[in-house]
Amino acid sequence: MEHYIITIARGFGSGGKEIGSKLAKRLGIPCYESQILKMASDYSGINEDLFNKVDERLTEKKTFLGRLKKVPFTSIAEPNTKEFVSDVNLYNIQEQIIRQLAVSQSCIIIGKCADHVLRDYPNVISVYIEAPREACVQSIMRKLGVSEPEAHRLIAKTDKYRADYYRYYTGGHEWTNPVNYDLTLNSDRVGREECVNLLNWYCKEKFHL
Repeated sequence: MEHYIITIARGFGSGGKEIGSKLAKRLGIPCYESQILKMASDYSGINEDLFNKVDERLTEKKTFLGRLKKVPFTSIAEPNTKEFVSDVNLYNIQEQIIRQLAVSQSCIIIGKCADHVLRDYPNVISVYIEAPREACVQSIMRKLGVSEPEAHRLIAKTDKYRADYYRYYTGGHEWTNPVNYDLTLNSDRVGREECVNLLNWYCKEKFHL
């Protein structure tokens, strides 16, 4: 196989980004997360700040559904229309970047609904990484230097946002549904390093690396 993609969805504090970065180094391929926003900006000519803003917020449902009628998913609005910088169109541009990556290079993509965007591509492994709440709390406390109550608050807020974002931009699908993924790993029980080892082995087996 000329190239392959690994998508990683992850609960906040589960170490999914760390696992993805280490796996990318092990496989010798790039790992993309926020870089996709920069690529989308370069591709469209739209200021990167707008992509960052839409990546950080959800449009209210009523407004969101109204925009859906104007700018359908998977189509990109014309630059001379007001919908060109709408939240839905900015998402569609990100989706286009992900699809371009899937047919042009091997890489790991973290978040961005990439598992859903590439669900029909044969050269993709989709992974969901999660851990028990207490393990995530301890991880966030260490990483961010926050109190236990603040870690609980950040995890609840971030995971709710990710679930809502996924549900809106995938037409109602659930972010944590294991059916969406090839593999689901408990990074606390398995261990983060062993997650890297398992994914490295699975990629080599599936893609004959």
